[in-house]
Amino acid sequence: MPSSPAAQEGSLPSVNSVVMPYEPGLASALPPEVAERWDTVDRSAHAPQIVAVPGAGEEWTGAALVTARPGTAYLKIVDAVGDVPAVMEAVAVHAREQGLVQLKWEGWTVTPEEAAAEGFAPLDPPLSQSAGANGPASGYVRWLSEDAVTTPPYCGRAVTEPPYYGREVTAPPYYGQTTHFSCGAVTALVAQVHAGALPREALDRGAELTLWRDATNFMACEPVGLGVALRRAQPSCGVTVHLDTDRPVMLDHLDPGEAEWRALLQRESRTEAGRIGVPVDPDHLPLSAVRDAIGRQDHVLLLLSLAAMQGFEVPHWVLCHGVVPGAVVIDDPWANGATGDTWVDAHLLPVPDASLDAMSRMAPGGFRGAVTLRSVRR
Repeated sequence: MPSSPAAQEGSLPSVNSVVMPYEPGLASALPPEVAERWDTVDRSAHAPQIVAVPGAGEEWTGAALVTARPGTAYLKIVDAVGDVPAVMEAVAVHAREQGLVQLKWEGWTVTPEEAAAEGFAPLDPPLSQSAGANGPASGYVRWLSEDAVTTPPYCGRAVTEPPYYGREVTAPPYYGQTTHFSCGAVTALVAQVHAGALPREALDRGAELTLWRDATNFMACEPVGLGVALRRAQPSCGVTVHLDTDRPVMLDHLDPGEAEWRALLQRESRTEAGRIGVPVDPDHLPLSAVRDAIGRQDHVLLLLSLAAMQGFEVPHWVLCHGVVPGAVVIDDPWANGATGDTWVDAHLLPVPDASLDAMSRMAPGGFRGAVTLRSVRR
């Protein structure tokens, strides 16, 4: 194992561990495939750290590389080497000290049996991965709160009683968007599969592009157009659009000529919403209402900016489908492979309420856009 500096700040004496920022080269003494994975991606945007368990002298008996998207409530373990049980204990203590609620573990070098021995549950493999984000074939999750557990997806099975509010987080299938602009369509389809309104096999690229084509405002999907497309695709689907502005949205990056005809299409979408009976709620949707909707087993498609989590100001749709103490659990159909981000980060991702509230206040003016899908189980 690599040598550990004699006196590192951030020490966790309760488990005799050390936490330090990761720098390229620290993995040089590890197996070549692990060292290459740690060093060939610039993970600096996700605050990479080494959590290590010192041994005798200057050697580590075990270590893990951990990262996380900014503004979230989890840590992801890329790899753990050496004395893995001791390392996992140290990682869990480190996460709890930061008030985090979840650990993830990418399945590059860990077996299902090893993960289970450390209290991790398997994640279902992704149905697709977003372009350039080639993550592992497997991944694992462990909730640090006793008030949160992951259960298998509903996917149409009969449910006579709703899950205890804030207790069960049912995992939807993970599907990474196959284009840079179809996040709205993907979140809507995943929500319907998770709710049992569509079969799992309906979630494919044909469905993704078909729904995007009907919902798009060229190239993105704005809230009213997405709600209208959902109702047209599923006439029995209970859809409500939440948009607390009456001006066209998501057009400020365009020149006036390009923005004008897209604004016209948005006005047509509002007319169509009135014609087919899709409510457009003009009030600001608070995070408490998002939590309440999830507690009723509804799904919330939420428009947010990627500035906090990924470092660039791009509007993006995510699916809000679970709650745990202090955080809303989302599924993000896009992962940024350039930062080491994978589907393991994007799936079952807990975001603190305050962070999600800030991320989803969209410029200009701090408007919020969302689409609520009423559960077929209600």
